[in-house]
Amino acid sequence: MARWRNGTGTLTITDRDGEGGTEVPLRIAASYRHRSRGLLGQDGIDGALMITPCGSVHSFRMRFTIDVAYLDRKFNVVAVHTMKPGRLGLPRLRARHVIESEAGAMAAWGLRPGMRVRITQQAG
Repeated sequence: MARWRNGTGTLTITDRDGEGGTEVPLRIAASYRHRSRGLLGQDGIDGALMITPCGSVHSFRMRFTIDVAYLDRKFNVVAVHTMKPGRLGLPRLRARHVIESEAGAMAAWGLRPGMRVRITQQAG
């Protein structure tokens, strides 16, 4: 089991055959402080944010609509939702990680439930 640290990395999304691949810059929030802050106070994000461990999110005090993907321990996408500011997301019992991005980004990347993603963390 990987031990995640706050920092940066890459989210790789491939099609169901494992072909192709979209690489997305990723910020990782693993400490309590960074997980609590998330995207609060920001006007947008280039790429995505992974919050780990995490099974549910909210969008209170958010300035923009976000896409949220819930991932299980093996990085299978359990669910993908769009959340407007001021909403409380339902907890996902199987979720271990959450990926957040600007609304519409996940559809553009082709990210859907049932897919598996790969996350690599940059050393540092």
